Parts: sequence; structure tokens; C-alpha cells
Amino acid sequence: MDVNAAVAAAAAIAGVATGVIAMLAFRWSERDQKRPTRTSLHTDPVLPPGVDTVLSVLRSSAVVLDEADAVVKASSAAYALGLVRGGKLAVEPMLQMTRDTRRDGEIRQVELDLPRRGTGRGEALAVSARVAPLGSRLVLLLVEDLTEARRIEAVRRDFVANVSHELKTPVGALSLLSEAVMDASDDPEAVQRFAGRMQIEATRLTNLVQELIDLSRVQNDDPLEDAEPVRVDELVAEAVDRCRHQAGTKQITMAAGGTADLHVWGNRGQLAAALGNLVENAVNYSPARTRVGIAARRVSAPGGDMIELAVTDQGIGISEKDKERVFERFYRVDPARSRATGGTGLGLAIVKHVVASHGGEVTVWSAEGQGSTFTLRLPEAAAARDRTGQHPDLDEEAGTTDSSPYEPLPAPEVLP
Repeated sequence: MDVNAAVAAAAAIAGVATGVIAMLAFRWSERDQKRPTRTSLHTDPVLPPGVDTVLSVLRSSAVVLDEADAVVKASSAAYALGLVRGGKLAVEPMLQMTRDTRRDGEIRQVELDLPRRGTGRGEALAVSARVAPLGSRLVLLLVEDLTEARRIEAVRRDFVANVSHELKTPVGALSLLSEAVMDASDDPEAVQRFAGRMQIEATRLTNLVQELIDLSRVQNDDPLEDAEPVRVDELVAEAVDRCRHQAGTKQITMAAGGTADLHVWGNRGQLAAALGNLVENAVNYSPARTRVGIAARRVSAPGGDMIELAVTDQGIGISEKDKERVFERFYRVDPARSRATGGTGLGLAIVKHVVASHGGEVTVWSAEGQGSTFTLRLPEAAAARDRTGQHPDLDEEAGTTDSSPYEPLPAPEVLP
């Protein structure tokens, strides 16, 4: 009995000791959790109430930094611009601005040109950076991308300068020619010669003013307000008639071909002007006794069928560096030829705006000495096709490309 009692007493003592130890460990753990740790002493500061919501709706790139220059909050735009990398502000001038503002509390603003992230080209991002204190410990950096605004401003300045120059040239010529007519009043042949030159300059001035008006109209008007199904055959016929006299003078053959009875949806006047400009350019920049062709066809596209209108010439062609700029206002591939033909450099800019406003695109293929092909891609007028209930390419009763009233367009080749 004494042995059993001793074993029971020892077991009881061991149980009590284990319970005490467990309780002490639990209390120690609780106290340790409440005690500030090295990590908790350096947690990211909390943004003031409402700041996070405000930053989320700002169009500017936003970055919030703490007293250790660590990024507390950054918008997705800040990462996209490459301002924040690895949790740090990656632009040294902006980082220095934040430090200065943290030191004296003053708001600072500066404009910078930053290298474009992910490109090896020399292009730069123009940004405006503004730094302000946010509470006692944080600093707010707002960055506005000014690249597009600067580009538009440069285009506007160039446009005004080019317009001034283009208007000044014929006006100055008319002034000089009028003085020459007055000085040669007693020489009928000289008067007739100078008067002919005055007519040429007056025509050039009239064309320039008209194209400026056309360009302004296509930029400001919505062509789809008065949109209607437009027959492609009629657009082609009108463009050919517009340039028939010029082509005949140079003995240039005009050929039209492709799929008949196609329709596009849009403003008939603007579409006719765009196609007419392409055909006129093809005639003006082609040597004598060559061929200019216009072809139309339907092509499939993810958003619906498109109509392609291709204008092909056998002219001087366009170099690779010029192909990127031919649609700029007043840009001329060959300025001397443009002066001889009376070109203003606005025709292709008008084409680009018309096609873009109709939901299409214009592309160019060209090789120097082999000619060029300008292609308009415009949405097909589905309503017009639905009214006929036929698809010319699939319905044998509706005819095929072989039944087109136009002669097929030959492949471009230099004629002797």
C-alpha cells in the first residue's frame, strides 16, 4: 500500500508541475506577442483616411513615400512609366525632390524628360512632377505624362508655320508678277506671259485654301451623321472622270477592275474626295504612257467584311523613310515635282482623316522606281447587302468577279 501511495503521489506532483509549466508558457507567449518586435517597429505607415481612395481616381501617376524613401503606395500608371522599381522610386531627380520636400515641407514642381522604358530608341517621355508633404511622415509625388500634349503642340506649331509658308509663296509670287505686268505695260507679249503665270499662282492659292477648308471639315464633322450606303462603282467612276483630262495629257491608261456591286457606309462626298485624291496623286506622279489602276474587292475581317480599294501606279515610288511620313500635312516626297504639279501636300492627310473617321484605314506599298499602291479599307455597308439578299462572291446568280463591267487590273509593271 505504501508503494502504491508513493507512486500516486509522484504522479500527482508530476501532473501539477506540467500544468504549471504549460500555464507559464502560455502567459509568456501572450506577453511576447504583445511586446513590440523589430519587424513591427518598421511596418509601413498607414495612409491618412481617404487618401487611398483619392489616389485611385487620379489620372496622374501617384507615388507615396515614407521617411526612409520606401514606396508605401504607387498607382499602376507609376509602374507602367517605370517610376517605381523594386519598391523604390527609380528616378533620381524625383527622389531628391521628395527628400527636399520632406526636409522643409515646401511643394515643388519640375518638368523632366525620361528615357522611354523598354525601348532602345532615343525617344523620351515628357513628364511634369509635383511633390507635396502628406502628413508628418509621408510625401506624395504626382507625375503627369505630357508626351502626347507636347506632340500635339508641335504638330499645331508646324501646321501654322507650314500654312503661313504655303500661303506666303503664291501671294508673294502674285505680288511680284503684278509689278512685272505694270512695268511691262507697253509689251503685250510680256504682259500675256506674266498674266499666265499669275493664273497659275492664283489657281495654286485657290487649291490650297480649298484643301485647308476640306481638311478642317473632315476633322470637325462627323461623317456618319449623314451616312448612307455608297456604291463603290460610282466612287471609282467619279475618281476616273476627275483625272481623265490629266491622264489623257500624259497618255496614261486608266483601268478599273475588281468585284462589282460593292457598297460602303459613309459620307459620299468625303469618300469620293479621298479616292479622287489617291487617283490624282497616282496620275501626277506617274511618267507618261504608263498605267494607273483602281481595284475593289471584299475581304473578311473579325468585325465584319471590309471593302478594299487599291490605287496602283507605275510612278517614281516612295522610299522607306518617306513612307512613314507621306500622310503628314504638307509633307512632300518630291517637293520639286509637287511645285510643278501644283500639289499642296494636304491630299494624303485628307485621305487619312476621311478613312479614319469612317472606321477604316489606309496603307501604302511602294518601291522606288516600281510604283506605289495605296489601299483603302472601309467597312462594308451590311444593310445594303442584306437588302439584296445576295453575296456576289458566293451566289452564282449574282455573278462573280469575271462578270465585272471593268477590265481586270493588271499586275504593276514598268511599261516601255
